[in-house]
Amino acid sequence: MSCPHLSGIAALLKSAHPEWSPAAIKSAIMTTADQLNLDKMPIVDERFLPADIFALGAGHVNPSKADDPGLVYDIQPDDYIPYLCGLGYTDQDVSVIVQRTINCSQVSSIPEAELNYPSFAIILGSTPQTYTMTYTRTVTNVGPANSSYYPAIYEVPGVVLSVEPSRLDFSEVNEKLTYQVTFTRLANSGVSVPYVQGALVWISGKYHVRSPISVKLE
Repeated sequence: MSCPHLSGIAALLKSAHPEWSPAAIKSAIMTTADQLNLDKMPIVDERFLPADIFALGAGHVNPSKADDPGLVYDIQPDDYIPYLCGLGYTDQDVSVIVQRTINCSQVSSIPEAELNYPSFAIILGSTPQTYTMTYTRTVTNVGPANSSYYPAIYEVPGVVLSVEPSRLDFSEVNEKLTYQVTFTRLANSGVSVPYVQGALVWISGKYHVRSPISVKLE
C-alpha cells in the first residue's frame, strides 16, 4: 500500500509546491519521515523487533512535515548523466535513457554515492585507500529566508563522521549551499557485523532534515 499512499502524497506536495522537481518532492518525503510510531516507540519489523534501515527505509511518511521540510536535496535531469556514466552504462545506454547523444568520455563521471540524494549508502574497506571516503551534497533552502542549520550525527558504529562546514547559513529562499561528509572506518572498533547504520540531521529550530546512512564494512 505504500505506492498509492506515496503517490497521493507526492501529488499533494506538487499541488502545494508546483515549482518543486520530482527529486525535491522525494527529498521532502524522505528527510521528514518519522522514526517513531504513534506511541512514540521505535517502529518494529515483522519480528516485532526495532526495524533497521533495510526494513524502515527513511521512515514513516509524515505529509504535514514533508510540506514544509526546510531543506531539500534537489536533482535536475542532467545531473543523472554523470551518475549513469559512473555506473558503467555505455554511451548508447545513456543516450537511450536521456533521449540525446551522450559521450561518457566527455562527461565528468561521479561515483554512485556522489549523486545528490537525501541519504548515504557507502562501502568502507580496511585498506588505506578504502577506509576513508568523502562525499558532497548540496541542499536548497525552501524554509525561512534567513536561517542557520547545524549538523547532528546519530552514531554509526565503527565509523567516524566529520562534516564541513559545521554550519549552513542561508540568507534567501531557494539558496543552495554545499557541504561534505567524510566517513572514516575505525580500526579495532570491535564491530563484527557487515552493515552499520545511523543518520545525519541538519537542525534549525523546528526543522530536522534527516539523511539516513548505511555503511557496508568490507
